[in-house]
Amino acid sequence: MIIFAKKLYVSLTCQKTSHNFTKIVFKPLHTNLFNIVLISFFLTIGCGKSYSQEIKPKKKSLPAAKQTNKPAASPTTAAPAVSTATVDTVKIDSIKPKKEFLDAPTKYKAKDYAKYDKKNKLLTLYNEAELYYKDVELKSGIIILNLEKDEVYAGRIKDSAGVLVQYPNFKQGSNEVQPDSIRFNFKTKKALIYNSRTKQGELNIKASVTKKENDSVYFLKGARITTAEDIDNPEYYFQTSRIKFVPGKKIVAGLTQMVIADVPTPLALPYGFFPLSKEKSVSGIIIPSYNDSNTRGFSLQNGGYYFALSDNYDLTVLGDYYTNGSYAMRFESAYAERYKYRGNVNIRFENLINSERGYPDYSKQNIYNIQWSHSKDTKSNPNSTFSASVNMGSSKYFKRSINQANIGSNLNNTLSSSISYNKTFNTIPGSRISLSATHQQNTQTEEILMTLPNFQGSIDRIYPFVGENGVKKGFFKNINLQYNVTGKNNFKTTDSLFFKPQMFKDAQIGMQHSIPISTNFKIFKYFSAGASTNYQETWVTKTIDKNYDPSKGEVSNTTVNGFDAFRTYNFSTNLGTTIYGTFNFGADKKIQSIRHVMRPSITYAYTPSFERYYDHYTVDAAGRISTDEYTRFESGIYGAPGRENSNIVGFSLSNTFEAKVRDSDSTKTEPKKIMLLNNLNFSTSYNFNANGKETLAWQPIIVSGGTQFFDNKMNVNFGAVLNPYAIDNAGNVINMYNIENGGSLFRMTSANLTMNYSFSNKGTGKEKNSQSQRNGGRNDDLFGTNTDLNDTRNSQFANDPEREEDVITEFFSSKLPWDMTMAYSLTYSNVNRESKITGNSIMISANMDITPKWKGGVSTGFDFVQKGVTFTQFRFERDLLSWRMAFNWQPMGTNSNWNFFIGIKSGMLSDIKWNKRSTSTR
Repeated sequence: MIIFAKKLYVSLTCQKTSHNFTKIVFKPLHTNLFNIVLISFFLTIGCGKSYSQEIKPKKKSLPAAKQTNKPAASPTTAAPAVSTATVDTVKIDSIKPKKEFLDAPTKYKAKDYAKYDKKNKLLTLYNEAELYYKDVELKSGIIILNLEKDEVYAGRIKDSAGVLVQYPNFKQGSNEVQPDSIRFNFKTKKALIYNSRTKQGELNIKASVTKKENDSVYFLKGARITTAEDIDNPEYYFQTSRIKFVPGKKIVAGLTQMVIADVPTPLALPYGFFPLSKEKSVSGIIIPSYNDSNTRGFSLQNGGYYFALSDNYDLTVLGDYYTNGSYAMRFESAYAERYKYRGNVNIRFENLINSERGYPDYSKQNIYNIQWSHSKDTKSNPNSTFSASVNMGSSKYFKRSINQANIGSNLNNTLSSSISYNKTFNTIPGSRISLSATHQQNTQTEEILMTLPNFQGSIDRIYPFVGENGVKKGFFKNINLQYNVTGKNNFKTTDSLFFKPQMFKDAQIGMQHSIPISTNFKIFKYFSAGASTNYQETWVTKTIDKNYDPSKGEVSNTTVNGFDAFRTYNFSTNLGTTIYGTFNFGADKKIQSIRHVMRPSITYAYTPSFERYYDHYTVDAAGRISTDEYTRFESGIYGAPGRENSNIVGFSLSNTFEAKVRDSDSTKTEPKKIMLLNNLNFSTSYNFNANGKETLAWQPIIVSGGTQFFDNKMNVNFGAVLNPYAIDNAGNVINMYNIENGGSLFRMTSANLTMNYSFSNKGTGKEKNSQSQRNGGRNDDLFGTNTDLNDTRNSQFANDPEREEDVITEFFSSKLPWDMTMAYSLTYSNVNRESKITGNSIMISANMDITPKWKGGVSTGFDFVQKGVTFTQFRFERDLLSWRMAFNWQPMGTNSNWNFFIGIKSGMLSDIKWNKRSTSTR
């Protein structure tokens, strides 16, 4: 081939010595490419076989113009005019230059050789050949560039064992193909590819013949589509004869048949459509799964539509339908905006029908559940926060739901919610407000307590006696005051009256203001003292009026609507210190020393009597007239003022124990600190105004403590209540010390012990069961895994983010990954001399990788008081490479059921699954 250029620069780079020959210039107008290759060969003889070459043709310059030179006339000689002219001309070639094929820099290299066939105009690159031209990158065992046809061919080569190696890798832009061989035309941009392999998102595509029509359209023949990693030997694939492939947009196929383990299945469709998108998610239909129930008939479950509304939020609509008329709807949405907020909303409604109308076991009920979680990024506005954690709905939802088998939530008795907004004002003094809504629901009694709204405001402490230097030292300079205000609107109702007119009719509204004044100071250097007083004013909108009704013979309560208020105040002081004790055993001992820290404190609190807020009413019972006392603020939102004055001294003592032990690591010179007892607390109080009948002087001693063992993996907590008073034969506490009644100094009325131990050989990165905790259950799997039957694609075993992928060798590693969680609870009761263990149970959860592909787990427990097995769940899972198979079973109890699932892991083909489960007996 002839390259038409005024000058042609050839840049040769030795890949051994990195020497660059860049000053070789061919000045003739017609430069043969064979000469370039030949010269580059001689230049690289001393550098070895491997070399790279870059060809950069420059633009052809225009021919030089004619020039005329005239000598200057002599100023002193008059001579005849003689005209001389010298003309330099360059003739223009009459042959019309051919349009250049290489219109951009082209780079290529090969390990063995680069050979140019001048006759056929073929450039051959052999062994680890590479060719770069514009946005085309081609790597292969052999590359042949046809300069006559403007085509390139790439294929494999044989190694010393006769095995074909070095498959071509053709990349153009973001599209990449790994075929057996390829032919590509640089002008038409068309290509013919044999046994191509390409990856589009989660899909791997292999075709026997591929025709590249242009940069955006490919036609494939004899193709297979799969999500398996091994495209040449996949576990499954979709076989089709013809495909139109638009990279990044779609795959349209003809007759498509599913093949599993190279065995064709009867599952086939007349055509197939696989959407491809570079976006994170696209809208689409969610295929339902088939199931049947003995009580509700046949069903289609978890079918619906996914709406990819934007990059910031989405919506999933799911539904179930049973042939007996039962149905369920679920709306799930997640939203987020970077550096601002994130959250999700789940709304579930179910219309449950059991049996058939007319049968004695027929029943119908509607249940619902609403969950909302929202968190605000503190970076967006550090002076305000907004958060939400909502879990509310029907009390029986988690017990009756046909689509949410969450044992942890089923065994929990409380649903709670909280929505709050906080705002801080950068004023002097600082101030802040908080507006919140709370919800507490008992799923056993179906009682609901809601506060909507709950307002709180406060102004930071003001130190009126501090000087300009800001030093707070001494009694007077530490005197400070603060202002707090709260406002509530409380609703107390039941599940059946929730958000009905009766709920709002019984609402209680109130507001409370308080101004605390306090100070603190040192006494004798080692004692810390403090004193405070608090003024409080309470506003309410409802009070009561009590009167005796002779016709009914009972006291009637009348609600009085209107503003009312009461005011209270109190005084308190405290004194405390810290005592350190160290017991040294010697530096040569295993235990070198033990340190004991004691923090005793004494408090005194006085609250006067507010009897002026108490009224009397007359009771005439059986001809006897008596007078009873009451306050109109009874059952108020903030309670009622006290009738008797309070004069109480409180005592408390906290202890911690830690030891210094010699480190087992001989390279360390410093001893290791070990916490023996995190806390051991004692507290009681004495009431100077106790009358010995209604109230006793000494309150029971409360004992509590806790510690940790085994590198803080085991938590142990214990507590006890010690009463110094005796009881009579009826079990009532009397004003007589227990030791005076022939007993011990204290009577232990109750005690408890709890232990939690979690350990594994997989590190500490085990994920928590956050959805179970959000539903009201535990964040571990002691009560089983959180099996959401809406979506069984995710593994029922928690992933360990710190654990690397297992490398499967010929022999399975002797280190079997496992984890275990244990919880033990013991409760003792002796309130009425029963002296018995009221609770004694243990719960265990264990998971283990039985083989590299099999996982198994169990959650169970035993109640030693009831002498029976508690909730038990068995779970198994098999990793089938691109598929997942799972089975879990609760064999006993009201929650007994089983669930089997097998399906494709990939989110794109997650609807290809089979799910079968039993119906719970609850």
